[in-house]
Amino acid sequence: MKQDSLEMFKGTLDLVILKALSWAPMHGYEVSRQIRLLTEEAFTLEEGALYPALRRLEKKGWLQAEWGVTDTGREAKFYQLTAEGRNQLALKLQTWERYVEAMGRVIDARDAAR
Repeated sequence: MKQDSLEMFKGTLDLVILKALSWAPMHGYEVSRQIRLLTEEAFTLEEGALYPALRRLEKKGWLQAEWGVTDTGREAKFYQLTAEGRNQLALKLQTWERYVEAMGRVIDARDAAR
């Protein structure tokens, strides 16, 4: 039985996009496809969230984009991380690791801390 997609926590969309683009420059559909495949369809990035986020990250200077041709011969905007985007990815990864560690402590706690 196929499970529904998971909702991303607030603030994680940027991290997921930046991480995907750290692997290689990609067009928007490819970013979405890679995330879907990597998470075994647990996360699906809808166009209504993905493309505004890509434009927002480009406006912040974390991504740069240029037009190119996909493997299927279609024109698409290809995005890649800037130096500032790589810095932001590193910061967001540190924050995420702290979050996971803190949540793990709460979830694994046997009794309330006193």
